[in-house]
Amino acid sequence: MNLEKVIFGFFIILACTLNFGFFIGDIADPKLHNGFELFATIVVNLIATLLKFGDRSHIGAVHLATSLAADLQLIAAAVFWGWAVHVAQHPLAGETMATIVSLSGGALVANFISVSLLIGETLRRAR
Repeated sequence: MNLEKVIFGFFIILACTLNFGFFIGDIADPKLHNGFELFATIVVNLIATLLKFGDRSHIGAVHLATSLAADLQLIAAAVFWGWAVHVAQHPLAGETMATIVSLSGGALVANFISVSLLIGETLRRAR
């Protein structure tokens, strides 16, 4: 068993599951979307991105692209959350929360693609 591959797979899957945990629930209900979970999702996604920098294969480039897309979406969600609540003084409900959750949904799609690539790559190596 390759410990490097275990750690790589762990962070990719953890990023996806944390993102899913934040995303799931009524899109406009802030009680169902925890800010700390979004923060944890961003941190784990950034770690997963750093782990993907070493692979110089074509599949590694696609892994990195999905990770960068997820990072961009999640950071945009956090920035929008901070701006809306602290600068624009909007309540954290309705349209504000829907925008934040929608951005995390885009990152979730990128994470699903990354997990799918990981599974495909694993199955291909097993044969």
